[in-house]
Amino acid sequence: MQRTRKLRLLAACLGGLWLTPAMAGLVIAHPSVELNAEEVRLVFLGEKQLVGKLRLVPVDNLASRAKFLEKVLQTDERKYEARWRRKAFREGLTAPPVKGSDAEVISFVRSTPGAVGYVETATPGVKVLEGY
Repeated sequence: MQRTRKLRLLAACLGGLWLTPAMAGLVIAHPSVELNAEEVRLVFLGEKQLVGKLRLVPVDNLASRAKFLEKVLQTDERKYEARWRRKAFREGLTAPPVKGSDAEVISFVRSTPGAVGYVETATPGVKVLEGY
């Protein structure tokens, strides 16, 4: 009982999210970004590019992409890539860059204003927006 309470307090201090076994990962952002769950979805679908005057920069994580696409975007890799090909052709948008690991995504998000990514573990220096 005491241990569970301490873990929940620690989770609250680390970003307000309590990860349950059903959660696969976290959506993280540069500290300058504030988005809700629906806005995160729109960013990765190419429907939202700005927050105020700040340009949003989504970044994909190859290590976690299948789970993120399934749980957050309710799609699969084939449909996601096809969507971005259409966006590139019709609207001139560029698909999110793909990083190979949590460490690469965290480094990119931490150093890029407007960046939004997803990882399996949180780390200092980035904002946790939601669990998925």
